Amino acid sequence: MTDAPWGPALLFCPADRPERFATAAARADAGIIDLEDAVASGAKTGARGALIEAELDPDRVIVRVNATGTADFVADMATLSQTDFRTIMVAKAEDPRQLARIDARFRVIALCETATGIVAAEALASLPNVSGLMWGAEDLVASLGGTSSRKKNGRYRDIARTARARVLLAAGAHGGIAVDAGHLDIADTKGLAREAVDAAASGFSATACIHPSQVEVIRRSYAPGADETTWARAVLAAAEGERGVFTFRGRMVDEPVLRHARSIVRRAEVAPGA
Repeated sequence: MTDAPWGPALLFCPADRPERFATAAARADAGIIDLEDAVASGAKTGARGALIEAELDPDRVIVRVNATGTADFVADMATLSQTDFRTIMVAKAEDPRQLARIDARFRVIALCETATGIVAAEALASLPNVSGLMWGAEDLVASLGGTSSRKKNGRYRDIARTARARVLLAAGAHGGIAVDAGHLDIADTKGLAREAVDAAASGFSATACIHPSQVEVIRRSYAPGADETTWARAVLAAAEGERGVFTFRGRMVDEPVLRHARSIVRRAEVAPGA
């Protein structure tokens, strides 16, 4: 896992709802101020004005901008040049050449949410200005002509699971962060917790959320348990007196195991109440 600079819970907030900006920033580890799908076409100009006027910590704000190659993207970037916000999430990222041309002042999270974007994930992750990737399930399935990313039991279909894995692998291969898609069923806290636990164990750096009630579920899910943390710290302490492979509490320990332990300790240090 590559650590996110904010924490594991990233909360979306429509850019045309400035009265919610402070709440989103206060409740989540970072706020994603959304200039794309959450804002109707006729409201985008006003939303950009609200972003210029916003008094938020730029280190804890990500701005989702519209897709490259659109007039809205040009307007979004012109707006951001009038602010201190420097981390952007590019919606429907597909073309590495277009992302490479983004002003070097901005750190880019490429949102892979179409079939083309998923296939291009590794090329996008390799760009010097791209610090991470996120994936999106519903836009992806829509781009394929499908109707739902999930089965009746709430679990992802295989196509969504494949896309999720490709984005995680691409981000990891290039040392970037990987952000897991949001869970759209707000009432399904068990499903959200299950997916967030899996995301943390698999190597995702953070999970997006669409409602403040999801923040604590994600934070708890990313936080390792007390027994897990105790084991990780103990095995790392034991490793200080060892060279190469050794046995700890009946288990063979090598460098991959130690990397797992270091990741657990890092997650514990940023967990709620740590």
